[in-house]
Amino acid sequence: MAKRKTKKKSKKYSTETFLKYLVWVLSIIALFLVLFLAGYYFGYNSAKDEIDSKLAQKEKQTKEALDKLEKVVKQKQNLNKKLENILKKEQKKYDVTAAHEIEDKKALEPRIKKPHLSSTKPKLAIIFDDVSTKSQVKAIKSLNLKVTLSFFPPSKSHPNTPKLASKEKFYMIHLPMEAMHFSKEEPFTLRANDSRYTIEQRIKKIKKLFPRTKFINNHTGSKFTSDKRAVKNLIYVLDKYNIKFVDSRTTSKTKVPIVMKEQGRKYLARDVFLDHKGDEASIIKQIKLAVKLAKRYGYAIAIGHPHPSTILALAKSKKLLEQVDLVYVYEIH
Repeated sequence: MAKRKTKKKSKKYSTETFLKYLVWVLSIIALFLVLFLAGYYFGYNSAKDEIDSKLAQKEKQTKEALDKLEKVVKQKQNLNKKLENILKKEQKKYDVTAAHEIEDKKALEPRIKKPHLSSTKPKLAIIFDDVSTKSQVKAIKSLNLKVTLSFFPPSKSHPNTPKLASKEKFYMIHLPMEAMHFSKEEPFTLRANDSRYTIEQRIKKIKKLFPRTKFINNHTGSKFTSDKRAVKNLIYVLDKYNIKFVDSRTTSKTKVPIVMKEQGRKYLARDVFLDHKGDEASIIKQIKLAVKLAKRYGYAIAIGHPHPSTILALAKSKKLLEQVDLVYVYEIH
């Protein structure tokens, strides 16, 4: 009987012990769950606060960047207006347009060249003729396009052209030459009946005033360039001073291509006049033509002037000009 009671007690004790351990284990598990959930809750809130803080900071930075961009755009718009006003004032002081320079309509027709098949991007050289003042240079530079500036030799009306040219990486000289009919002739214009000696004295002076001169194109010059003897004398002198000639093609009767062919040289000439008609829409049309010719022949040369309408038309044609490589004239040669 005693043995049975002992067994019952032992069984009862082990059950109680088991239950106690079970309660402890469950309590510990419950405690861990509570701690885990509390940690998750507080961690989530902390992470949420951190994310919210970072998003707010990013939003602030974005707003600041947009404000800066808006400020820059406004400044650029104001600058463009100022430049346009300056150019309009300059144009009143000095008004020589491409329309005055062209002797005959046939000269405006695109010249025919051999089609150039190449995988490389077509090249377009844009020359700004008649450059003579600081404000014109500033306006052209505001375009941020790779263009060639062709400066007038100095005179009383524009004495600072050598100084302006000296600041440029590359420039040309826009040399006045005799025209058939032109009322606003520049000082020291080369004439068709000038001797080789007279031409050389003029080029020698040009080289002294503009020591980095490598290219010259003609201002007006319909009479000079249509005289073969005058052209031969000019090319002879330019060779002596290591200067290349770009024919502005102010007349369809130009003898420059004939002389260059006879001497086995490459003929460089204007393909398109951008602003023969001065309105913006016509200039954009001519820019499109210049791009088209560059694609057809591998390269093209366009000539414009520092008039407000020309600068604004080019500014609006930047997307179009991405179809070609804008280059200096020497990169075509």
